[in-house]
Amino acid sequence: MSPFERKFGKYAIKNLSFVLVVCYAVGYVLRIMDRSDTLIFFLSLDPYAILHGQVWRLVTWILIPPPSGNIFFTLIMLYFYCSIGTTLERTWGTYRYNVYLLQGMVFTIAGSFLFLAFQYVFNGNNVTEYDFLFSSLYFSTYYINMSIFLAFAATFPDVEVLLMFIIPIKVKWLGVIYGVMLLFEFLQSGVDRKFAIAASLLNFIVFFVTSRNMMHLNPKQIHRRQEFKRDVRRNTGVTKHKCAICGRTEVDSPDLQFRFCSKCDGNYEYCEEHLYTHTHVKRN
Repeated sequence: MSPFERKFGKYAIKNLSFVLVVCYAVGYVLRIMDRSDTLIFFLSLDPYAILHGQVWRLVTWILIPPPSGNIFFTLIMLYFYCSIGTTLERTWGTYRYNVYLLQGMVFTIAGSFLFLAFQYVFNGNNVTEYDFLFSSLYFSTYYINMSIFLAFAATFPDVEVLLMFIIPIKVKWLGVIYGVMLLFEFLQSGVDRKFAIAASLLNFIVFFVTSRNMMHLNPKQIHRRQEFKRDVRRNTGVTKHKCAICGRTEVDSPDLQFRFCSKCDGNYEYCEEHLYTHTHVKRN
């Protein structure tokens, strides 16, 4: 467990893929209610509008669902992405999966502002709000979803799925197809979409570089490796915190808080359960 996970892991959102699908459901309802997509444009990740006071767009763009045609196909895709996201969360852990999605969102926001900077560098004062009206829709969770699938394919390359509900194919080959599609789309698209695609691919590249030791392991192997590391830390006896009353450490209870008592003579540390109930140590 990293220091960041030990400190911020308790804030991680469980079942984040399901939460994201619920956001999509809200976005689809809004799109059905407003056929002109006026409200959708008002919620999109528009960096020009954000710099002019519409800061809610930094959050509301998550509600914009991926492009959809057939409702049945859309439901199947949402279920698919929800299932692979849940599998990744169970394998990596809630905290790490949260970091991956949050990182993708931060990269997407950064990509939109880099596109804004690109427009100002090459167009100068000719930049207007209309230059970002439609481009803002490219900076959505659509490419984040694709980065989730690429991460799933890299983690479980030999898992088989049914292509078109009939043809069994390993996920790693679908990942290759997705990667080629993204590359082709990147080469054929405009500058705005290039920034959006690059942001999502950067998210996956960072994951790939930092998670090489997790590749090609099945969930049981990953779980066994995590258990082994915890056992090693527990058996070494090297800890940073230890309660002077019950003897518990951060290894025994990772979520437990420890504090030193200012009224005790000496460096006595207590867990949150005994900090206010212990008898103060006084030296004669």
